[in-house]
Amino acid sequence: MILETEDIYLGKAKFEDWEAMYLNVWSRPETARFMVWQVTVSREEAKERMKRTILFQETHETFLVYEKRSGEPCGFAGVGEISPGIYEEMGIALGPEYVGKGYGKQILGLLLKYCTEVLKGKEFYYHTRAKNRASKALARSCGLIYQYSEKKRDQESGEEYIMEVYSKKLGE
Repeated sequence: MILETEDIYLGKAKFEDWEAMYLNVWSRPETARFMVWQVTVSREEAKERMKRTILFQETHETFLVYEKRSGEPCGFAGVGEISPGIYEEMGIALGPEYVGKGYGKQILGLLLKYCTEVLKGKEFYYHTRAKNRASKALARSCGLIYQYSEKKRDQESGEEYIMEVYSKKLGE
């Protein structure tokens, strides 16, 4: 199965993608704002991060997002199985220059399709911080339904936030 839309495709990381991921995504505070990862601050750190990404992707359903027009990696996305047939997103991120182009909806659509057709999943869960209005709108635009909220603590800053959970039955 090819994971692609008109504008993007999802693929496994290659080491030579390190610099574009560093410049487009990992070094960008605005991208990391609602995520659970730290900004990468140097090119050497980006190379090491790419090595870890490649190893992680060998055993996980995670991908880089590539823009077809430029061929550049511009984000990442993935899913994980939380119980038999039940999947959750493991983060969706796009660099700031790639936001507002409909790529987020295309990515989430590809993940839902992948979970349904390849992984034969029955249900999909999506998590977003309550303050992330764009992410909440993305979930609703793809047919996910709000389920509940819970308090969480940011691992980096220690600040409390509200996590909203959305879900969708797959194959419907």
